Amino acid sequence: MCLAFPGRVVKIYKKKEKALIDFGNVKRDVNITLLPKVRVGDLVMVHAGFAIERVEENELM
Repeated sequence: MCLAFPGRVVKIYKKKEKALIDFGNVKRDVNITLLPKVRVGDLVMVHAGFAIERVEENELM
């Protein structure tokens, strides 16, 4: 079983390998190499330090 958490992309670093993700008042650096087209403002699912999927807000409810 996989446990992933949704977070919002706040900043993408220059090398485009990592991004700052906001999990609701907790911010962490996350590897985004699995999602090359991710942009600031996107909502992503994060598992084990990797953004694994882009999601829409209405998919979370």
